[in-house]
Amino acid sequence: MAEFYRKKKKVCQMCTGKDVDYKNIDVIKKYISADKGKILPRRITGNCAKHQRHVATQVKYARFMALIPFTK
Repeated sequence: MAEFYRKKKKVCQMCTGKDVDYKNIDVIKKYISADKGKILPRRITGNCAKHQRHVATQVKYARFMALIPFTK
């Protein structure tokens, strides 16, 4: 029974047209964990490698500009 079940592959949101900017805090919060404020990995967010690197830099910019805290 388990051999017939396939988990649907997550699609990169940025490849479909959405953009992540460090000034848009609502979008940035989707890519950080709620309990410690860490950047979520690719396997959870569903981003491709290129866009995961972009998200990481945007989160770091937002932290540096004090728009989001480094830790919760």
